[in-house]
Amino acid sequence: MDNLLRPLNNALDSLVAVNSQSLPRAQSLEKRLSVPIKTLDKSLVQLLVEEHRLSLQMPNIGNPVFIDFTSGKYDHRRKFGGGKGQPLAKAVGMKQGHIPSIIDATAGFARDAFVLASLGSTVTMLEQSQVISLLIEDALQQQEMDPEVKVITQRMTIHYANAIDFLSSVQEQPDVIYMDPMYPSRDKSALVKKEMQALHQLIGPDTHSAELLTVARHVALRRVVVKRPKGAEFVGNQKPSASIQSKNTRYDLYVNS
Repeated sequence: MDNLLRPLNNALDSLVAVNSQSLPRAQSLEKRLSVPIKTLDKSLVQLLVEEHRLSLQMPNIGNPVFIDFTSGKYDHRRKFGGGKGQPLAKAVGMKQGHIPSIIDATAGFARDAFVLASLGSTVTMLEQSQVISLLIEDALQQQEMDPEVKVITQRMTIHYANAIDFLSSVQEQPDVIYMDPMYPSRDKSALVKKEMQALHQLIGPDTHSAELLTVARHVALRRVVVKRPKGAEFVGNQKPSASIQSKNTRYDLYVNS
């Protein structure tokens, strides 16, 4: 398959060592990413490097973005999301005696992947933005983490990869492939708006979800689940086997017989 049609996305302009203690880490990332270390410039896309955290500074999105699985919406959904009775869990086929293995083909900020892992699934995340994949990697490697959260994150892995190419050559087929294609968010909270702005700036418009769905349906052992805003069209006009509705979201299920 032609990678030129589906480029990996690395829109990072530079790194910023926030203080002298973080300089060795910034220098290591400089070699790994082939991205220079510069001073802070809010007109650029910059990865802010602290000794124990990475965050993303982008034009026009306010405060830097980072991922912390122990706090905020991640923590709230883990504690109060509804367990295996929530629509997401039902959509992937979680039930007594069956915890599916999952590939999240569009990881984003790993919110849904974290929920699925918290419910017991092993989740392989794919992310086409190198910057976002680094933020996820950094969050998974945090040393000071609640033991309960650590157990969850040990079930999560991240790959910086083009999802179509990854699935086309995957060696171990998952029970479920999960997709959340890029779509304007209807959630008006400041955090989600900021994250969505970051994703749109880094990744751009969705142009390959129909092809990804087609490939995923050939790879998943049990089903493909596509998350859509309520009332949105089906991806690629591919009619699902069934759908599960929640307040603002619809999960389209493509079940393999």
